[in-house]
Amino acid sequence: MDFMNYLTDLASISIFVVLGLVIMLFGSFAVDLVIPCSFPEEIKKKNQAVGWISAGAYIATGFIIRSVIASPAVASATDQIINLSGIISSAIYSIIGTIFLVLGYVIVKLFNRKYDLNKEIGEGNAAAGIMIFGIFVGLSMIISGAIA
Repeated sequence: MDFMNYLTDLASISIFVVLGLVIMLFGSFAVDLVIPCSFPEEIKKKNQAVGWISAGAYIATGFIIRSVIASPAVASATDQIINLSGIISSAIYSIIGTIFLVLGYVIVKLFNRKYDLNKEIGEGNAAAGIMIFGIFVGLSMIISGAIA
């Protein structure tokens, strides 16, 4: 492998890392919108439920982004230093996957009538946070399987 190939790989990695970070922040923001408590404030209060949910959102979003980047349709983007269509399609599929994560939470919340998930999370119920963590990770596996 020559020096230009290393530069090409470094440029591709840099682009996808920045794209991934932006989409992960979007995912965290979207989750924060549907769960009516301030995540930064709750983290400062050591609310474990919010910690679990945040971790699940980041892991799930990262898993989806990884699947998008590795999919055959997007793999050609890493063959060139900058392939705008590959970057755009990666962003679109990753954002769609992240939206499905948030919708998954909303659907579980709608069907779950035995307790108020938002209230439990706001009160720091770690079990509720772990449950949402599991939903996010499970959904990310399904979404990434559909992408690949």
